[in-house]
Amino acid sequence: MILDTFLGVGKIFIGLISSSHAVLIDGIHSLSDMVTDIFVLIITRISNNEPDREHPYGHARFEAIGTVLLGGTLIIVALVLAYENIGRAITGTDIELPTWPALVITLISIVSKEWIFHYTRRAGERLRSNLLIANAWHSRTDMFSSVVVLVGVAGAMLGVAWLDAAAAAVVALIIGQVGTKLVWDSIKELVDTGLSKEETDEIKKVIVSMEGVRSAHNLRTRQMGSDIFLDVHIRVNPRVSVSEGHQIGEWVTKRLLERFRSIKDLTYHIDAEDDRHTEVNAGETLLPLREAVIAELENCWSQVPHLSTIQKRYILHYLDDKIDIEVFFEANANAPENKDPVSLQDIAELKAALNERGSQIPWLGRIEVWLGAKL
Repeated sequence: MILDTFLGVGKIFIGLISSSHAVLIDGIHSLSDMVTDIFVLIITRISNNEPDREHPYGHARFEAIGTVLLGGTLIIVALVLAYENIGRAITGTDIELPTWPALVITLISIVSKEWIFHYTRRAGERLRSNLLIANAWHSRTDMFSSVVVLVGVAGAMLGVAWLDAAAAAVVALIIGQVGTKLVWDSIKELVDTGLSKEETDEIKKVIVSMEGVRSAHNLRTRQMGSDIFLDVHIRVNPRVSVSEGHQIGEWVTKRLLERFRSIKDLTYHIDAEDDRHTEVNAGETLLPLREAVIAELENCWSQVPHLSTIQKRYILHYLDDKIDIEVFFEANANAPENKDPVSLQDIAELKAALNERGSQIPWLGRIEVWLGAKL
């Protein structure tokens, strides 16, 4: 920032005394860099704040907004400078031949800007700040613009007077191109543009390589600064427990965070079946929950009266718009005298009753009844 200030003031002064409009404009450009450096420091400090209640995903959006403002400023400056100097180059009016101090200050600017570029880029990569990295490339374009100025000044000193104005116009166009890229990239971030197909395919490849994962779909990504946020549906064996499905999701999360350092947050949804083409509407008919399902089953127990006193366990599987039910009965060999142990005949009668009842229940799918002893 201090170096940009000295370069800006020096180039403006030298541009005035050496009659080089290109150096003068390059000096204004350097002073604008000083202003943007201050702006970048402020925005970077804000964007690195920890998430809070009002901003649960963090403050990285401030960085994108800041980059849009920075790029917009550069575009406006570029348009003004290009308009003025293209006219001067075409008409050849008000053109004076520059003197040697313009060459010296331009060479100093080239070396300084290249050093600023490398220093700022390393800092941006270390802090994972897109805004700092963008500002580094801004400095690199400043170096290239100074090279253009050097050519223009040298050519004008050799007698091609219009080259100085042409160089100034080229510098303006370079500034405009940088500003346009900054604005466009940041707008894509602000409207939640996802990662490229190549990047999402790489992420999906890691997910489906995990043990227990059958497929992955509805992978959605967005960026906030250099951070990536994603959510994904992971399909697992429909017969695994909820806790096992959750554990598979946790392993997927661990593997992705290790493989892709830019992923800040991952939300996964464990699916028992592929629901990509399922439309969720607030008014659609849903399958009944456990309490209603068990109430229906209890109506069947009445046909085998003493089964209502036996400990039972239910597992419900919501698949293909039906509910598959597993019923586990404990065969208690040490049942009290007033209670008969569950027999295979009881189970056969129960299953027949369930199947008969099931034909009247539209949501009832496959029924499995298990008899076992708890050890």
